[in-house]
Amino acid sequence: MSDEQTAAEAPLAARMRPRSLGEFVGQEQIVGPGTVLRAAVEGGELFSMIFFGPPGCGKTTLARVIAAETGARLVQLSAVSSGTADVRAAIKGAREARSLGAAHTILFIDEIHRFNKAQQDALLPAIEDGIVALIGATTENPYFEVNSALLSRCQLYRFEPLPAGMVVQVVEAALGDAGRGLGGKAVALGDGGLAFLAEISRGDARVALNALETAYRSRAARRPPGDAPALLTITVDDLRDAAQKSPVSYDREDSHYDTISAFIKSMRGSDADAAIYYMASMLAGGEDPRFIARRMIVFASEDVGNADPQALQVAIAASRAVEFVGLPECRINLSQAVAYLALAPKSNAAYKAVDAAMDDVRRDGNQPPPPHLRDGSYRGAKELGHGIGYKYPHAHGGWVAQQYLPDKLSGRRYYVPVRGVELQMEALLKERDGRVAPDEGADMEDGDE
Repeated sequence: MSDEQTAAEAPLAARMRPRSLGEFVGQEQIVGPGTVLRAAVEGGELFSMIFFGPPGCGKTTLARVIAAETGARLVQLSAVSSGTADVRAAIKGAREARSLGAAHTILFIDEIHRFNKAQQDALLPAIEDGIVALIGATTENPYFEVNSALLSRCQLYRFEPLPAGMVVQVVEAALGDAGRGLGGKAVALGDGGLAFLAEISRGDARVALNALETAYRSRAARRPPGDAPALLTITVDDLRDAAQKSPVSYDREDSHYDTISAFIKSMRGSDADAAIYYMASMLAGGEDPRFIARRMIVFASEDVGNADPQALQVAIAASRAVEFVGLPECRINLSQAVAYLALAPKSNAAYKAVDAAMDDVRRDGNQPPPPHLRDGSYRGAKELGHGIGYKYPHAHGGWVAQQYLPDKLSGRRYYVPVRGVELQMEALLKERDGRVAPDEGADMEDGDE
């Protein structure tokens, strides 16, 4: 089969790949006019880089465009099916081509995060010596998946999903291109077709083009034969049938951390709707509901605290429900608890209090308690002064003024109430702070209760 035939039978998304910077759509922040990368490419300069972003946003395409614009040799590997031997062979070929005065070599490695440390390390000498300019593409966060030594030698570019308008632009180009697309095939999109493709694509141009091509081929196969076929209009129902469903994009590295972060921050911001959405997104992506429940328990004390002491009980109850009920029903228990936590009054007083105390311990060590608070129950303790002078609060109406913190920290405040139920605690603290002498009453030494 000739190259022309192979290209003609390639998927529409592959046929419509941009061939130059002028055709490239999206990622203006990376390769738009005036950017460093665009200026370098237009000047024929190459350097190593990592492309990080979701599928279908142009990572592979841009690597090919850079090679074409700079006249470089492009050697393409996939980390899914390639190993160290393939990397070394590619580097050897690049070194030989360089010795013969051939064009510079771009080594493009798709899914580079799938290479292990040894395979990634094998790239370092060739990059250092300028034998190849590496372009690695990854859908995973490179700070988790790419060796720091390799990452430090590459410029990192983060790709974003294509905006809906640019997906529409890509689809329209495919419909109008007679050479590579569907132009000249008497095909058109019905009302709402462009908007539907832009919506289901979720910024992935391949999803939109694949759905378009599948719908077209299905309808074309049923079209009556004729010399001049009538216009074939692809409806939204055709596209919906071709697309089946919108995929859930959720990986256990980048999306895991980003989504749980958004979940916590939405609860902290008292947006119950957003928090429930992110919880649903995690569950749909296969996240362990026990992990979500654990984070809610932490949140109940870190961000609600004693502004609503009931919040911790609600979170723990939701965690127990997850264990008892399991999915899918426990999603309801989690949703109930998320709504409660999101709408509860917020206070980080407990969080700030323990961290401030930990800071003092780290700075000054664990200071000894004052002698009257020390254990006076064992033989010889009294001779050491332990427990002597301790005021038993129950003998003074439930509270008595005395020093509790170590001498070096006397008077230090860690817990500072903010709102909600805590305001009652604040009033009590202020009342007690104003008392300078203990109430009259019998004293009881430690260990005598």
